[in-house]
Amino acid sequence: MNEEFITRLGLIKDETENIIESYMPDLRGDYGIISEAMNYSFRSGGKRLRPIIIRETYSLFGGRNDAIVSPFAAAIEMIHTYSLIHDDLPAMDNDDLRRGRATNHKVYGEAMAILAGDGLLNYAFETASKAFDACEDISDYRNVSKAMKALSSFPGINGMIGGQVVDLLVTEGKLPGTERVFKEMDLLKTSALIECSFVIGTSLAGASENDIDTMKEVGGLVGLAFQIRDDILDITGDEAKLGKSTGQDAKNGKQNFATMLGISRATDEVKRLSDEARTKLSKITSVRPGYSGFLNDLISYLTDREN
Repeated sequence: MNEEFITRLGLIKDETENIIESYMPDLRGDYGIISEAMNYSFRSGGKRLRPIIIRETYSLFGGRNDAIVSPFAAAIEMIHTYSLIHDDLPAMDNDDLRRGRATNHKVYGEAMAILAGDGLLNYAFETASKAFDACEDISDYRNVSKAMKALSSFPGINGMIGGQVVDLLVTEGKLPGTERVFKEMDLLKTSALIECSFVIGTSLAGASENDIDTMKEVGGLVGLAFQIRDDILDITGDEAKLGKSTGQDAKNGKQNFATMLGISRATDEVKRLSDEARTKLSKITSVRPGYSGFLNDLISYLTDREN
């Protein structure tokens, strides 16, 4: 990856970090512990991929109102963080390490970790709704409403939660671990929030339905490639670089794309998916003079990453 992109990504990430941090609660009193638990996981780092995609996609389609896009950037990261807290619980993946630190339930106990996840999910919608306050005309209201619909559907039972259900059923032997099932699981469990981010940014900018559909397809391809790369790193990755436990699927008796296809075929699939994503994205970016190429480079960075 070229130095210029890495430098720019670092600047965009820092800017995004400041934006999403500004929306987090700081409660006091008898139940202030809930904001402490929420912030513990929210502030533990991470790529901030989803809010970056929202902001960059919004900008790509001509969006210029930070007060409209920023609440959604924070909200999507709250939802992502809630999903990680719950995913790490003993009843799910039973993990002890996340982003280089003890998982939420290891610090605050299972009950408080569940509530911290619930708190982040609910607070995400409270936060996203602040975008309505920045609307200047009926088009803005329409675009924010469309983005709210995406934010409420992609993480739900027909999206991320549905993927988690498929994951549990495979683990329990109630669904076969076939390529079709793994693809469905990953498209729902991981791709859904990445698709959601592309759709939200595009919708908030007032793009056409055709452009929204194209960016949704890009998100699906990127999300699937991202998850297969994650599966590969679970086998081959360095725990210190990843900031989380490796070999978790094997430890839990689970298969994934990488174990089923083998590292070589899985790597080829990541390349195929990322190449297709860039090709679809080029249909959008080729008609936008002055486009920086950042999203194309981001796709390459994510699918070639070591952490």
